[in-house]
Amino acid sequence: MQQAVSARAPAHLWIVGILAALWNAFGCFDYFMTNTRNETYLAQFTTEQMAYFDSLPAWLTAFWAIGVWGGLAGALLLLIRSRYSVWAFALSLIGAVIAMGYQQFATTIPESMKSGAMAIMPWVIIVIAAFLLWYSWDAGKKGVLR
Repeated sequence: MQQAVSARAPAHLWIVGILAALWNAFGCFDYFMTNTRNETYLAQFTTEQMAYFDSLPAWLTAFWAIGVWGGLAGALLLLIRSRYSVWAFALSLIGAVIAMGYQQFATTIPESMKSGAMAIMPWVIIVIAAFLLWYSWDAGKKGVLR
């Protein structure tokens, strides 16, 4: 049985919610700039990396969208203390796992993307998405969400 919602949200909810919104807003920015083919933004990638991105199937873009936009929706829903943040973060995690999983295990990633931040970023994204899902689920269980 769900507990009653407490009068005040704990401070950590605001911290996690704001950081989650900023994190996911950057993901949405990256998605938007990449899919609108913004020349200035795409100039940071090598020709090899752009060829790789262009070779990915169209359906993968849908899961990328679910991942980033679901994460932003989850963060905003968390900030208004909505229980639906759990569902949004669940969709975000599913989108991230499918998109990142396909890229990691079903494609040949360019050598320039196998080192440094680009090598660990897919795993960081999945860990953060999983944490946000767990956090919102736990907040709901404790009666913090409505």
